[in-house]
This record gives sequence, structure tokens and C-alpha cells, in this order.
Amino acid sequence: VQLQASGGGLVQAGGSLRLSCAGSGDTVYTYTMAWFRQPPGKERELVAAIRGKGVNTYYTDSVKGRFTISRDNAKNTVHLQMNSLKPEDTAVYYCAARWSWSVQPNTWSSADFAYWGQGTQVTVSS
Repeated sequence: VQLQASGGGLVQAGGSLRLSCAGSGDTVYTYTMAWFRQPPGKERELVAAIRGKGVNTYYTDSVKGRFTISRDNAKNTVHLQMNSLKPEDTAVYYCAARWSWSVQPNTWSSADFAYWGQGTQVTVSS
């Protein structure tokens, strides 16, 4: 599957953005899809994930209640709705895919995902 991320931009603190990850070459519904982010000078971290062919979702603690991951099967796209954005959310955001889910998505790292889109920059000003 090929992934194309979009939707980043500059927003003030408290604002919202919606990121999109469009799939091609295969159906994203069959994959576990995720969003990672990499702040400047820091490691890439898992932000949210949604189970392939299922409804399970995962969110890292810092975004719970503010971010929502979802799929639009008709458009073969995964979204990340980001509300109440904070300056610490500033990062390059990447979408990624892997075949399977696990009971401990909090242990996933970049190495666990085989397919990646290009990054999209999100900048939140204070």
C-alpha cells in the first residue's frame, strides 16, 4: 500500500486541524493504520492507531480526549482530527500501516510499521 499524508499547517493554540492519509494500491481498511509524530530533535512517537477490519483504537495519553482517528472506507483514507491543539503538538506527522493489531499498541515503535507516508508539518503557535 502507498500512503499520502496531507492536512498539516500552522494553527494557534486551541485550534483544530484534520490530517488525512490517502491509501493507494490496496485497501487501508485491511491494515492497522497509525499516526506517528516527530517533534524537532526528538524521537518519532506513536500518537494514535486504528485496528484493521475492526474498531479498536489506541491513543497516547497526551492526546486522549483531543485527537480522534477514523477511517473513511469509501475514500480509502484515514483521518486524524486534532482539537484543542497545544504548542507541544508541534511536529512532523506521519501515517503508517502494518498488518496486525496487538494487545499492547503502547509498545509499538516505528520499526513495527512496514508502510509509511511522507510527513506533514503541524505547527501550533502559542
